[in-house]
Amino acid sequence: MTVVTGHVRTFYQLLFNTLLVSVINFTVWFAVTFWVYLETRSVFATGVISGIFLVLTASTGIWFGSLVDGHRKKTVLQGSALASLVLYGAAFAVHLSVPEQAWTDPADARLWAFVLLLMFGVIAGNIRTIALPTLVTLLIDADRRDRANGLVGTVSGTSFLVTSVISGVLVAFDGMFSVLVLALAVLALSLVHLTFVRIPEREPEHSGAARPGVDLRGTIRIIAGVPGLTALILFSTFNNFLGGVFMALADAYGLSLVSVQTWGLLWGVISTGFILGGLLVSRTGLGSSPVRLLLLLNVALWAIIVVFPIWASIIPMAVGMYVYMLLMPYAEATEQTILQRVVPYERQGRVFGLAQSAEQAASPLTAFLISPITQFVFIPFMSDGGAGADAIGSWFGTGPDRGMALVFILTGVIGVVATALALASRPYRALSRRVAEDAPATEPAAAPA
Repeated sequence: MTVVTGHVRTFYQLLFNTLLVSVINFTVWFAVTFWVYLETRSVFATGVISGIFLVLTASTGIWFGSLVDGHRKKTVLQGSALASLVLYGAAFAVHLSVPEQAWTDPADARLWAFVLLLMFGVIAGNIRTIALPTLVTLLIDADRRDRANGLVGTVSGTSFLVTSVISGVLVAFDGMFSVLVLALAVLALSLVHLTFVRIPEREPEHSGAARPGVDLRGTIRIIAGVPGLTALILFSTFNNFLGGVFMALADAYGLSLVSVQTWGLLWGVISTGFILGGLLVSRTGLGSSPVRLLLLLNVALWAIIVVFPIWASIIPMAVGMYVYMLLMPYAEATEQTILQRVVPYERQGRVFGLAQSAEQAASPLTAFLISPITQFVFIPFMSDGGAGADAIGSWFGTGPDRGMALVFILTGVIGVVATALALASRPYRALSRRVAEDAPATEPAAAPA
């Protein structure tokens, strides 16, 4: 069967387009969070915004995946940009029409109408995070997809690094006005650019395994039909569940060691590790055993979480976090490469969407649970007079930062043990054999010339 691969130039154009849109969507998300806090001085309000983002991301992944599978990829990308453009336009109209006094009241319905319009616009852009791995399958030769996935990671890292700077500057300049003007201009530019990008693909078939709609049962059946794939998704979800500990405590732990200015600068430097890691993947590839590599990477990542909190110092934390960021693109690219290899092309959007929903739902759940546990159990445990302080405080240290450090270490130990068990498991061996087979599950059919 003729396949659509080797369209590297088209892939680069779509990657550039995605970078533009990702930067602006994340800028809107960061900016509205900063702006709401500055206007209301309500930590609760900013927490609600983060909760809205995480809940919407987790709940829309499966549906977005069905859109990616059921329509041409170019149509999906255009629809995503257009939806964000319309929602941001509506938010801009609200921003211009509502008096400024309304923004200072965290209970004002007009404030939350404005926030929701922006957050739905940001979430509409998440369709791209599901579509892009399927476009790697469509446009890149099978033996180069791991490297292309590394470039996708580089785009994600660059988006986050640039976003924090842009959003802070714009909000400081004139609140949300410039943010929205820039968002509307960039999304309009993205739509114009996409009209000139030709993606060689057929109209999706709607029969058999390619049934339209969400079809959650059929997607689960596809996953279950690949030996070890269910275990991989569950393992990634469990990893994200543990990763919620980092989400909840990293900033608090870092700020317990250095000033807020130093922490902000340091985090910007650490974030460059993600970009460098993605570039390294694009140069080195992932080797011939991606499943084994994924699990070994997880051993290393969890080991870092165990080691850096042993010392109450910012230096081991900074070094550990930089190495962590450097390895993360390898882990993400490896998981994407495995799914691209074993999942039929016409189902990849729904499988990527299901995996995104499951994995995104895990981290906020842990973050929600671990914060009070740390505050009311581990911090008193490691403070003067606590049982932990009396037992290990002489060499480990005492105080709130040592309580958080102990949570990190215990989480890392659980992660290392879980990954070691996965390495020795039957599903790991079954999935490794499946990925090692010569032929991918299915390849996308070429569009007619």
